[in-house]
Amino acid sequence: MELRQLNTFVAVAELSSFTKAAETLGYTQPTVTSQIQLLEGELGVRLFERIRKNISLTHEGRKLYEYARKIVELCDEAKKEVAILPAPKGSVTIGAWESLCTARMHMLIKKMHSEYPDIEVILKTVGSGEYKDMLLSNQMDVAFCLDNVIKDPELAVELAVSEPVALLAEPEHPSAKKGSVHPEDIAKYALILSEEGCCFGDAIIGVLRERGLTPSAVLEIESIQTMKQLAISGMGIILLLKVAVEQEISSGQLVELDWKGPSFDFFTQVVYHEDKWISPSLKALLDISKEALGRK
Repeated sequence: MELRQLNTFVAVAELSSFTKAAETLGYTQPTVTSQIQLLEGELGVRLFERIRKNISLTHEGRKLYEYARKIVELCDEAKKEVAILPAPKGSVTIGAWESLCTARMHMLIKKMHSEYPDIEVILKTVGSGEYKDMLLSNQMDVAFCLDNVIKDPELAVELAVSEPVALLAEPEHPSAKKGSVHPEDIAKYALILSEEGCCFGDAIIGVLRERGLTPSAVLEIESIQTMKQLAISGMGIILLLKVAVEQEISSGQLVELDWKGPSFDFFTQVVYHEDKWISPSLKALLDISKEALGRK
């Protein structure tokens, strides 16, 4: 039995007319007749009594009608539930670097909630080495990464927005009193870095290694807030997104060093698996991300 045959059967049964059923369904009358005949042939019973111009259900037809009506109603309900609606519903799971959670994600999620209140947003903090495996295993729908431009055949990069970064220390730190700061200058002091594998730490350590330099000490800290507090207390130098330290700079707790070394090129990127289905919920998030990050 095909759904269209059951749908036609229900229409004929309720309208008691092949002609009216054809008009309602947009079929020709021979098409309606053919579908009913195929259904009767498959079941091996007559479904309608055809006496002169009167159409009525047989005993077997009445039995089938109860099931067919429920099947057609359930199919209609299922279509309404999963169809693309003007206001998307559902959920979307985001993975993001902690620095982006601190600096960017709260505004994006607020905008999502405002414009798409029926979409549940689940935010997970992920490390720089975790996001690809989580995307490949479908543990999250999209990742917000802070790194050099990602080039991976298995991943699609929706957008890449350049992010200004700053090398910072507390105002009384020796490096803050210099007119300009070079790689050999920061090698004299402790560096406060995120956990191993973070793009910031890799970048600054890479600059020093290229010149045969080694920092006097490295403090690896998981928390961005803890990193900032250690720098404020004079424990060392940090490299972070400017947007993540605006408050500390404006309050005078940290100052931006006049860095004269190589530039640090980082990009906030929105990444998902190449084969990921772009559901209405995910499309809404991607659109909001472009707006929130200034790329429409």
